[in-house]
Amino acid sequence: MPDTDTLRARNHAFWTQAAPGWIRHADRQDEAGRPLGAAAMDWLRPKPGERILDVGCGCGGTTAELAAAAGPGGEAVGVDLAEPMVAAARQRFPRERHPGLRFVTADIETAEAVTGAPFDAVFSRMALMLLADPVAGCTTIRRSLRRGGRLAATVFRDGGANPWLAAATLGAAPHLGPLPPLPMGDEPGPFAFADPGRVKRILTAAGFDAITVQPHDVTLDAPDEGEVVAEWLIEMGPAGAAYRASAPPGRAAARAAAARLFERFREPGVGYRFPAGIWLVTAAAAP
Repeated sequence: MPDTDTLRARNHAFWTQAAPGWIRHADRQDEAGRPLGAAAMDWLRPKPGERILDVGCGCGGTTAELAAAAGPGGEAVGVDLAEPMVAAARQRFPRERHPGLRFVTADIETAEAVTGAPFDAVFSRMALMLLADPVAGCTTIRRSLRRGGRLAATVFRDGGANPWLAAATLGAAPHLGPLPPLPMGDEPGPFAFADPGRVKRILTAAGFDAITVQPHDVTLDAPDEGEVVAEWLIEMGPAGAAYRASAPPGRAAARAAAARLFERFREPGVGYRFPAGIWLVTAAAAP
């Protein structure tokens, strides 16, 4: 396994290259991806007046939901490693229209705490599994919470519980240029937190207690538009940068191949239903 500095550099390069796809599909990702964070939102139950941190905020949709729940007396701060996504979040949710909403670019693995700390609660949708040094990142999260502050996050379980997740890359890859190295073992990636025992060890080392890891099964719905869905999922994943750099014939072939692999999840005339197996991870900042 590469050392932590190498993994951090790889992460930074990947998310900088991936950002255009996430920005382009931000509205679709907010809508279709909502079930991936719903269990954490429900558990967290943001209260009016609370200050909430959104770790891995991407283009800001989840942060806006948290700000709405916190009300005019509260605040939601979104933090992300990718400056282009943070810039997009600020454009989508300008401060003059969303005074309780703020976005920060930072690497939570190397920051002492997130600007604006301490927070009452932390939310994270499908981001903690992407950390190069998850103990360091989760320690920053704990330091950014007030004593007893609560954490609610979601991460993917294993590949078997998410059979569609690799299909976009597997279908598209033969028609595109070189792709970034795919994660192995505990390297940052969708299944790095598949082992609930590892999740608990990381959070314990970071200074959390009252840790729970609970399975949830959800479904992501998408319209019955094969190439549109294929392009969305290609651009959100490891093949996104190579896809955008390819000539139109290569992109068309990549979309068609991915759509064929997605056919098993399609209900004709209705749309696609992608089953997702996730962990709901909850904890409290130890006093």
